[in-house]
This record gives sequence, structure tokens and C-alpha cells, in this order.
Amino acid sequence: MNDCVKKIGLIFKWRDERVPEIVDDIIPWLRARDVEIVLDQPTAKQLPVRATVVPSEELARNVDAIGVFGGDGTLLHAARLVGSTGVPIVGINLGSLGFLTKFKIEEMHTAFDGLIKGQYELQERMLLDVEVIKTEKTVVRYRALNDAVINKGALARIIDLEISVNSQPMLLTRADGLIISTPTGSTAYSLAAGGPILYPTLDAILIAPICPHALSNRPVVIPNGDVIHVCLRRGNDVMLTVDGQVGMPLLEQDRLRISRAESALRLVLPPGGTFFDLLREKLRWG
Repeated sequence: MNDCVKKIGLIFKWRDERVPEIVDDIIPWLRARDVEIVLDQPTAKQLPVRATVVPSEELARNVDAIGVFGGDGTLLHAARLVGSTGVPIVGINLGSLGFLTKFKIEEMHTAFDGLIKGQYELQERMLLDVEVIKTEKTVVRYRALNDAVINKGALARIIDLEISVNSQPMLLTRADGLIISTPTGSTAYSLAAGGPILYPTLDAILIAPICPHALSNRPVVIPNGDVIHVCLRRGNDVMLTVDGQVGMPLLEQDRLRISRAESALRLVLPPGGTFFDLLREKLRWG
């Protein structure tokens, strides 16, 4: 039995034409059950309803849980807002794939009813801390639920990357880029790049070159207590992208330090069902 939820933050994928109808349904439904609704400022500007409004960076500190209506991209955005607070996220899928948004739209009342009554199951998902180091100084830090990706530009030449694990040399690769992925992210970009599917609660990190020059450079899975360093030895027009949403350009000799974050993301799961059910549905395994 978990804590009963009394204050819920709501985040919507606003370009979805179904959102107005969903809003007209779920907000009165929650209010009828004495749930306080909290919105961040960008959402409140698009949602003409009575609610508590806070800055985006303060949303997670003002609620017991966050409901996300959208696809995996919307949930990744919400995960950045949650940060290290440990606030649970319940994802209602409006997208086409939805590995992270676990509930179907017709299950939204069931999902929120479970939160209100404290009858819900949580699953912790590992996060990555990603540091960008320039001339021996950390200039920016990111947190990733899916992955950190180093990619060359569309017209750029192949890039050279030096990878070490726990200060031990692992690989010097020439490739289009590199993916450092959590088990959660193994069904995202890493899968398209030929990486394996990892069970989402595994204590592991996946390192996957993108289109390596040497075909022997294959994806490697390491323990999640290890620390990864990546140095851009040669390459122009190179970008770091975290969870496909934030990032920055990289220059030659820039380094990344990637390790498991101390906190984890807490996802609310639907009753019943397994990860293999999800794979059969989403990947059409039959």
C-alpha cells in the first residue's frame, strides 16, 4: 500500500487534438474526488481552468504525483522536471509507441483512482548523470532516463571517440557516434542502432557505437556502478543530446563523464501485465 495521492500535477502533449476532450473529462473527475490540481506555468497558459499554478522547476516539489498525457517524449520532459524528488509519474499514452507511458487513454480513470486510494505499483528506473568536461572543468550536467548520444552532423565526417570504463581503456572507435543507454533506453535509439533489449530494472549500462567503421565494435553491457569516460579525439559538427531533448555542441578534446545517478525515476505501473507483454504489443512479436 502506497501513500494516497491528494495533489496531482498534470502535463499534456498540447499538439494532440484529443487533449481538450481529455481535459474536460479528467479535471472535473479529479475535483469530484477532492484532488488538488497543480499546473506548471506553460500548461496553465494553455489550460483555462482553475488550478494551482507554479513554475515548471517547482512542479514536482508541490505535488504527490504527476500525470503525463502524451507519448514517451512528453514523459521524458516530465522526468527532467521531477529530477531527484522521487515524485511518481503515471503516463497516459497518446503516442504511437509508448514504452514509458504505460496506461492506455481508456485506462486513465483506473490509473488515477489507484493513485487516490494508494493502490498502485511503482517501478524504479535508473537514471544517468552526464557531465560535460572542457579543459578539466565540468561546464554542464544533465540527467538522462533513456540515453546520452554523441552524434555527428548530417554532412560531417566520421568521428573518433576514446572510451574508458573505470579509468581502464575500453575502445577507440571511428563511428557516426555513440549511445550510452540505461536499460529503459535500450528500446529507444539504441535498439534502432542494433543494440540489445535490456530488462528495464537491470543494474546495467549499455554502450553502443553508431555505424562503427570496424564491424567488430559491438554494443557492450557493463555494471551500472561503473563510470564511463568518453573523449572526442577528432570530429567537427558534433552534438551531445540527452534523452533526445537537451544537449550542446562538442569540440575536439571535450570529455563526458557518465555514471549512475543516486536517485531513480519512479513509474506507476498498470495492474497485471509484464514487460514481455509490452514488447509483444509494441514490437508486434505476436
